[in-house]
Amino acid sequence: MIFPIEGSSITGGDCPGQALAATRTSRKRHGYRALVSMLAAATLLTSCQSILDQSYQADLKPSTNPQIVDTVQKNDPRAAMGAREHPRILASYGGEYHDAKTERLVARITGALTAVSENPNQSYRITILNSPAINAFALPGGYLYVTRGLLALANDASEVAAVLSHEMAHVTANHGIERQKREEAEVIASRVVAEVLSSDLAGKQALARGKLRLAAFSRQQELQADVIGVRMLGEAGYDAYAAARFLDSMAAYARFSSVDPESDQSLDFLSSHPNAPQRVELARQHARAFGQEGTVGDKGRDYYLNGIDGLLYGDSPEEGYVRNETFLHAGLGIRFDVPEGFRIDNKAEAVLATGPDETAIRFDGVEGSDTQSLTNYLTSGWVAGLQPNTVRDITVNGLPAANAKASAERWDFDVTVIRMDKRIFRFLTAVPKGNSTLQATAETIRNSFRKITPQEAADLKPLRVRVVTAQQGDTITTLSARMMGTDRKLDLFRVLNALPTGASITPGQRLKIISD
Repeated sequence: MIFPIEGSSITGGDCPGQALAATRTSRKRHGYRALVSMLAAATLLTSCQSILDQSYQADLKPSTNPQIVDTVQKNDPRAAMGAREHPRILASYGGEYHDAKTERLVARITGALTAVSENPNQSYRITILNSPAINAFALPGGYLYVTRGLLALANDASEVAAVLSHEMAHVTANHGIERQKREEAEVIASRVVAEVLSSDLAGKQALARGKLRLAAFSRQQELQADVIGVRMLGEAGYDAYAAARFLDSMAAYARFSSVDPESDQSLDFLSSHPNAPQRVELARQHARAFGQEGTVGDKGRDYYLNGIDGLLYGDSPEEGYVRNETFLHAGLGIRFDVPEGFRIDNKAEAVLATGPDETAIRFDGVEGSDTQSLTNYLTSGWVAGLQPNTVRDITVNGLPAANAKASAERWDFDVTVIRMDKRIFRFLTAVPKGNSTLQATAETIRNSFRKITPQEAADLKPLRVRVVTAQQGDTITTLSARMMGTDRKLDLFRVLNALPTGASITPGQRLKIISD
């Protein structure tokens, strides 16, 4: 959840888009998961600026302080393509993450890989993105990206090297250029965005949700990048088996983070990089050219853990915090709770929550007048399927608010808007048509919405990766109990440290926990 741009102003009359209409259209095609996706995208309309969808300045330029080279290759059309997309990538992923220690770590890994690249004349610029998502990708011209979320999941330098070498392979093989020429992919992307968002391809907004161009590599290109990447990994002196190992870790994290362990993870590495078991086995086969597993290459575990100790984990302060079933935002001065059994997902454009019986919740906000009638705002056209006879003025913990019901094909909705100062916060709760839990669920959520106290705001601290050394008597159970920010402490501890069921720890072993 992003803090709004100063000076932005959106009122009901300024936002005539069909938010629920988009949901209704998608529901016919794709089902409940599409409903959740459309709730995420509901206010991504060209005339409707959400508090949770911060626009970055149009004159944003690529960083003038790259970590690998001073400048990207001059007079190179590929570099120009990368430079054109770079600001959009930053806007989509929360900007750059700056931490000198971590930046040196990633630069060290990238430098070692560059030395064995198939194209020694290719320079690379590595950017750490300020996002908890698990992702990495490359743009033409040597622009490499890795999220801090991926760095938190990795357990040694060779695993990050495996990811980066794969992305560098796409660059050296000119896959980005080939992909750019595929006009049919652009046509498909345009049609999808037009149908789902009722909008044209609006720069970073389309990229933020679809990322179709980033996921358009063919299977052949992915396999080619695997072959090149594993070779680079081994020749750089890293553990060549790290590629297969980290693919397994990412799959384990995907299962952990998903409400439905069998569902796809959106906007992460696995959604744009196939992870079939056959591909993992092929990575191991390529690695065998360097020797038997466990006997070759350097993992770089100690210096890697030193480099990520203190790394920001999860939501950044600018986006607010998810603490189990509570969302808190010090900048906006608000908090609310979702019912037990719901999972909160703090996305860039909105806060989403999913729960039992196909219930989905969206929370966002817009700038608005402090004198505007909230019932007029509700009926101003931004909600399709609104039932006018249900519109009513209410109060929520002393704050002026309004509530109404809406209906769209197989779904019923409860819509609540709450004014605090010059902001209007919006809750949209959706259940399958006829589900009797709608009113109780919506009331529970909106009644929990309130201003946070100055002390609550002061106590909010971001979570970070902390590297600890196991002492005599420590066990997986005792160390995982120190985890913060999750009610599944043991499960997350195992995933972050790649500890399978039945594994044990030994005194002196270094492990990651999440703490403030």
